[in-house]
Amino acid sequence: MPATEIWELASYIVTVIGLPMAILVFVLEQRKQRQADHEEIYQHLSDEYHDFLKLVLRHPDLHLLRKQSVEFPLTEDQKERQQILLEILVSLFERAYLLVYDDKMDVNNRRLWQTWEDFMREWCRRKDFRAVLPELLSGEDPEFSKHILGLAAEEEKR
Repeated sequence: MPATEIWELASYIVTVIGLPMAILVFVLEQRKQRQADHEEIYQHLSDEYHDFLKLVLRHPDLHLLRKQSVEFPLTEDQKERQQILLEILVSLFERAYLLVYDDKMDVNNRRLWQTWEDFMREWCRRKDFRAVLPELLSGEDPEFSKHILGLAAEEEKR
């Protein structure tokens, strides 16, 4: 068999087997990279939520760490600090919604999103949070607002 035929056969083999294999490897690597990016975003958001909880810890007089809201009379200063903390929280929830939520999530992304939805539900169980939520959502993303108001309605019925 002449050398030119060997090279021609080798090029066919590369074209038929090597090229599809390279495309498959590329697609798999891209998928792994997207998942790593999603996990990095999730980790960053999770760190921000922990920072928020540290802020809440520095203000125990606002009673925001209780699972259920208890009605305490708040001073004007306390009301203002509480409003600011809740604005930070809603902003963080909106960012999580915009960066993580998708109608067509795969299993891994659904798992990451579920944590955020659990956080939102936990806060929506609080009567005081639900009471100020419409005000906190002023100017926020309409889809996010609809989503969290739906969660609040569900939690209020519980």
